[in-house]
Amino acid sequence: MDILFKTDKLRRLCCDSKLARRAWSTLLAEKLRKRLDEMRDADTLDDLRRVPQSHCEELKGNRKGRLSVRLEGGCRLIFEPADDPVPRKPDGGLNWLEVQTVRILDVEDYH
Repeated sequence: MDILFKTDKLRRLCCDSKLARRAWSTLLAEKLRKRLDEMRDADTLDDLRRVPQSHCEELKGNRKGRLSVRLEGGCRLIFEPADDPVPRKPDGGLNWLEVQTVRILDVEDYH
């Protein structure tokens, strides 16, 4: 999949291990790198959903339309489909098999 970032600052934090370790922790920075590598290796969002340790899931409530993967503790990598238009199934749900681009929005603990 192709990966975009909400801001250039977020891209630098996520892609520079030294900055990530300073901003969060060594363990979280390592998990973040692993999840981003899994995203890059996936052809579609559905491939990422099949990586058990990522726990890729659609969010609900005021976070509807976004997804997350687990990092460390309660921290999650928050992202959204960035294909234009966002691939949908006939029932209106997200078509995981056709999402090929995501936009990273944040790294946070929303619990």
